[in-house]
Amino acid sequence: MRTQRHATGSVRYDKRRKTWNYLWYDGPTRRSKRIGTKQEYPTKAAAWQAVQTAVKPAEDLKVGDTVAQLVTDYERERMPGRHSTARVYRSFLSNHIVPRWGQSLIADLQPRPVELWLKGLPLAPKSKTHVRSLLHGLVEYAMWSGKLELGRNPISLVHNKGATRKTRQARSLNSVEFHAILGELREPFRTLSLVSICLGLRISEALALRWSDVDWLGSSILIQRGIVNQRVDEVKTTESKRRLEISSEVRALLKSWRAQSEFRESDDWIFASPYKIGRLPWSYTAVLTNLKAAAKRADVGVVATHALRHTFRSWLDAVGAKVTVQQRMMRHSDIRTTMNVYGDVVTNEESEAARKVSVLAFRANGAQTERMVS
Repeated sequence: MRTQRHATGSVRYDKRRKTWNYLWYDGPTRRSKRIGTKQEYPTKAAAWQAVQTAVKPAEDLKVGDTVAQLVTDYERERMPGRHSTARVYRSFLSNHIVPRWGQSLIADLQPRPVELWLKGLPLAPKSKTHVRSLLHGLVEYAMWSGKLELGRNPISLVHNKGATRKTRQARSLNSVEFHAILGELREPFRTLSLVSICLGLRISEALALRWSDVDWLGSSILIQRGIVNQRVDEVKTTESKRRLEISSEVRALLKSWRAQSEFRESDDWIFASPYKIGRLPWSYTAVLTNLKAAAKRADVGVVATHALRHTFRSWLDAVGAKVTVQQRMMRHSDIRTTMNVYGDVVTNEESEAARKVSVLAFRANGAQTERMVS
């Protein structure tokens, strides 16, 4: 380590971790704090300047004013109620924000160091945007709670280039690929896949279906909950909670599966796990493992669970459904999520689009399918 010494401590460069570190003594105890990388601070002088302006000895810190303390208060007062969202927030906080900024004063967060740090994170652009938004929310909370003077949020000056750029393109299946996978799936994963692809369900929504959600006479099904990490939760958005019409093929499929299932009472999960004695549905991990294995046996490449929802969207395009109809059927809150086009939705067009997608899902003969949807 190379050292630059000052009366109040020393700045050292750790070649192994490739970071600048500030070391000082708190009485008989030696303290150490990470300053940043060489990309952030090219010289020792720049690193020492960061010590003077952003990092202060422990005795100078105000109790409750560090980012770590602010995170504790934020989790208690402002953490989202939806379990899956809170889980992602906590992951970003514990894995990225607190390790880097936890011991810094919230008032000392500056746009340039934050932007350089964000740029160096080994995350996808979209995930970096979530981290930036969460840090922005922490500063907003600090102002709201009186821990920071009201003013412009410095994180609003932080840019994340390529924030909307996807590192991986979403996988959509054609009819032949889907049927090849379907032929390799055992129950209940075969029925689960068909229901998901015919209704465009997120896997968390499909696993959270109960028999009481099905209106057999009205040929519809109510999407009203999700399940993540085996915890029942609300659906992702307000628009996601909706009653969907089901085709005659889907209705017959569900009746057939109910006749086979051990768990067929009204309050039972449609895809209840026998390993949990029906108290919980099959786990996401079990579904993903079976789907990936089936796709490998069918020789169609890597397929994840969300590919079923993406396939539903592409099949709606294939059968000629209007974009506004697609938005309603995908249950997107904003049409820009589906496509940047506006218009009115006609209910019978949704029914026709659903019928045509079911044809694609249930008919294995490609030529016959083309004639039926044309």
